[in-house]
Amino acid sequence: MTLLLGRDDVRLLLDLPSCIDAIEHAFRRHALGQTIPPGVLGTRVDGGGFHVKTAGMRGSPAIAPRFVAKVNANFPGNPDRHGLPTIQGVIALFDAADGRVLALLDSMEITSIRTAAATAVAAKHLAPPNAAVVTVCGCGEQGRSQLRAVACVRPVRRAFAYDLSADHAEAFASAMTSELGIRVTPVRELGDATVESDIWVTCTTAHQWFLGRSHVRHGAFVAAVGADHPEKHEVEPELMAASAVIADLLDQCAAMGDLHHALETGVMRREDVRGELADVVAGRVIGRRSADEIIVFDSTGTALQDVAAASVVYDRAVESGVGLAVDLAGGLSGVRLH
Repeated sequence: MTLLLGRDDVRLLLDLPSCIDAIEHAFRRHALGQTIPPGVLGTRVDGGGFHVKTAGMRGSPAIAPRFVAKVNANFPGNPDRHGLPTIQGVIALFDAADGRVLALLDSMEITSIRTAAATAVAAKHLAPPNAAVVTVCGCGEQGRSQLRAVACVRPVRRAFAYDLSADHAEAFASAMTSELGIRVTPVRELGDATVESDIWVTCTTAHQWFLGRSHVRHGAFVAAVGADHPEKHEVEPELMAASAVIADLLDQCAAMGDLHHALETGVMRREDVRGELADVVAGRVIGRRSADEIIVFDSTGTALQDVAAASVVYDRAVESGVGLAVDLAGGLSGVRLH
């Protein structure tokens, strides 16, 4: 039987701390060669696009072999034009030993949480230990997940919210102040207030960089999350060149991340990248070498995160009897487990 797990099921079963732990473990296993290599395919259509990401975990005595294929639609104009989410999609989770379809999961919640969890893993290893001030650029649902995740691994006491929409920034600041019990202030521009930030998170759909060398102080950590397509661009190439760059996947970042733009303009070479996050987590690369250096985590997103998060959801669903069990080969009728 295959489990169908909707967004409410995922919310019930996947908490942020568990997702952070699972993704850190996934990156460590990737560095040790214990994963099925990630792949990605993307295509553009009018108003948006689709991408397919795949990856898997090889089996061990304690871990079942798993494989995922995620298909996500990304339509930035959806909220304003159609009242629909920007990102919609599905994750197919397979048993990597015999090919059984274990589960079909709504990808929206998993994508939001796992993306933020990867930032938390990077911040845990790369941000200043006492980082307390965060600026979030992009005040949608992903921005909220990002601030929650950073607060899980660093003692955040203050945050700034920046968005092209002042209303979005103000709503974000109000909601996150109440939720996290910290002071979150909306800002109309990046400048005197935000320059004191220890951590920056950019999670926008920008096609022109807006975060530059003049905005980021020495010793800060930048999680560049939004550039998951070659046309997206958030971080000034010169800031990339002046920083220590850690990629989630080097080949992918060189093709579509903010690294892609730094390479295209000629201010960086692939050899200038310090390493991948997996190697930092596994202790093979020293991430932060001094208190004064700026570190940029180029986060383009990988299905390693999806297989880690989806496995947590599936295992908990089986244990607690959550989801709709269906026989895909024999028909679409099913039984709601809980």
